[in-house]
Amino acid sequence: MVIFILTITFAVVAAIYFGRRAYILAGLLADSESARMDDQAYYESIESVNEYMYGQIESAYNKMTEIDRLGAFANDDEAGTTFQLLNEVITSLHTEFNGEASEEIQ
Repeated sequence: MVIFILTITFAVVAAIYFGRRAYILAGLLADSESARMDDQAYYESIESVNEYMYGQIESAYNKMTEIDRLGAFANDDEAGTTFQLLNEVITSLHTEFNGEASEEIQ
C-alpha cells in the first residue's frame, strides 16, 4: 500500500512538473512567434529604405553623369574639386548598391 501511495504521489508530482514545463515552453513559443513577426516588419522597413536609397543614388548618379558629360569641370578650381569629390562618392555608392562595376565619370 505504501508503494502504491508513493507511486501515485510521484506520478502526480511528475505530471504537475511536466505540465508546468509545457505551459512555460508554450509561452516561449508564442513570444518567439511574436518576435519573428516584429523582425519581419523590421526587415521589410529596411528593404524599403534600401530601395529608396538606391533610387536616390541612381538619380544622383544619372544627374552627375548628365552634368559632366563633356568633362567641363576641372579639378584645379574649388567647384571642380567639390564636383570631383561628390562624383567619387556617388560613383562609389552607385557601384556598391548596383552590385557591379560601373564606369567612373571623367
